Amino acid sequence: MIYSLNGTLIHSERNAVVIECGGVGYRCLVTMNTLKAMPHIGENAMLYTHMIVKEDAVELCGFKTKEEKNTFKILTSVSGVGAKVAIAILSELTPEQFALAVANGDVKSLTRASGVGSKLAQRIILELKDKIKKLSILPETVPTGAGVSISPTGGNVSQAIGALAVLGYSPDEVMPFMSGIAPDMTVEQIIAATLKAIGKKG
Repeated sequence: MIYSLNGTLIHSERNAVVIECGGVGYRCLVTMNTLKAMPHIGENAMLYTHMIVKEDAVELCGFKTKEEKNTFKILTSVSGVGAKVAIAILSELTPEQFALAVANGDVKSLTRASGVGSKLAQRIILELKDKIKKLSILPETVPTGAGVSISPTGGNVSQAIGALAVLGYSPDEVMPFMSGIAPDMTVEQIIAATLKAIGKKG
């Protein structure tokens, strides 16, 4: 399994790039969000990768962040969602936006992606929400950076915890990383800050 690529960007096209490592050019399917983050041709580029082995082909998918890669893997675990559909969804939505859409049952946001109709969007939400229900019960309070405890059972914190569950993080896992939460942060900001804190720890 190829975990990541770090080399020279030698080619770029819609939804794909080629990175040369040790004289070998690796073509990776990428989201539009990752494509926008790529450097100029001839410059060094790094991608986290996920390999998909089919009967007649091997595809390598590349992601700028671990969160995008993890979200891709979660998406492709849903029946009827292949690599191209997952790439299309993550070209329209960041991991934070996707998680929030599923947590809120937002079919409209998912159908913005090419190839995603309302039925498939509903299936994605249904299957991933079922996973959330299986997670442990939330603790009563979360300590903030100011030393004040806030309740995760309502408001933006609760929505953020539910959305992070879509990405595979249980409440017990994310609570220790929520110490810097400010009362006026939006749900998306809470998700992004928590994922950033988790990434630094990892």
